[in-house]
Amino acid sequence: MKQKKDNKKVIYWLLTGCLLIFIMVIVGGITRLTDSGLSISNYKLISGTIPPIGEQEWQEAFDLYKQYPEYQKLNNHFGLEDFKSIYFWEWLHRVIGRVIGLVFMIPFIYFLLRKQLTKKTILKCLVLLGLGAFQGFLGWYMVKSGLVDMPDVSHFRLAAHLTTAFLTFAATLWVALDLMFPNRKPANKPVRKLIIISYSVLIFQIIYGAFVAGLKAGLLHNHWPMMNEGEFIHFTAYTLEPLYKNFIENPSGIQFIHRTTAYLVVFFIFLIWRKSRTLTLTPHQQKGVNSLIILVITQFILGVFTIILQVPLWLGVAHQIGAFLLLSAMTFTLHRFSK
Repeated sequence: MKQKKDNKKVIYWLLTGCLLIFIMVIVGGITRLTDSGLSISNYKLISGTIPPIGEQEWQEAFDLYKQYPEYQKLNNHFGLEDFKSIYFWEWLHRVIGRVIGLVFMIPFIYFLLRKQLTKKTILKCLVLLGLGAFQGFLGWYMVKSGLVDMPDVSHFRLAAHLTTAFLTFAATLWVALDLMFPNRKPANKPVRKLIIISYSVLIFQIIYGAFVAGLKAGLLHNHWPMMNEGEFIHFTAYTLEPLYKNFIENPSGIQFIHRTTAYLVVFFIFLIWRKSRTLTLTPHQQKGVNSLIILVITQFILGVFTIILQVPLWLGVAHQIGAFLLLSAMTFTLHRFSK
């Protein structure tokens, strides 16, 4: 009996990858919010999988940490136990990254050998593997930026690292959806164009969310709907010269863009909802649109409270999860209106 290609096992494999990326993004958010990302200042692909064992190895890891700016300028009051607490999150983040690599590579080789993938799926999976490898490189490239002079990673590199993780997830989900819904139907072009615009605005918002995280801009201007009482835009948001630097380097300016773009995300998703009400939708299209409305309202509320309460850990993580779920719903909805 001939082996069916692109079967359910392949779909489960891709969805497992999506789940692991989701978990990795959550742990990455915790790593960032607990300032744990620079606790491991070297990269060892194999031996780095095992954390320090015994007091001597822990002391050696701590002594290495002491050689870099974060300890020297911020955490020189740390003892060994303090170091262990931040080491854990960065170690876990890296281990999950290695697990994702294995989960993608080993089944991919297995499916190739068993000839269970079509040529189109093979090409798509190679792209996913490339994105995953690039994501790993960006992670280390980001960490390196915090080991030179300043005890913080570059917010540009952080944004590249986080956005690539989101896009890798979205691409993996899209390939899985291609296999889950193999029957092609005419695309709904007007709604699809609107979703693509909304998708672009959402990606822009995610990038600026990473900028906010990287510069700790969420700790500023903890009011809503105004940045400060009676001020829609605070004067510190446009103090740099030339003006464009306020949009990419000024924490106040970056927070202003992030909180303003949130209104645009809500606006475009409500446009999708309004447009869809004039159409006869399939059950999956209706579920996609409904999930967008629910998630964007939830995410907006989470963003408001994250700002007002000055980014407590649980709210910061919840806000990042909200962005991830909203991107998932947007990807699913775009797929259902495209094919």
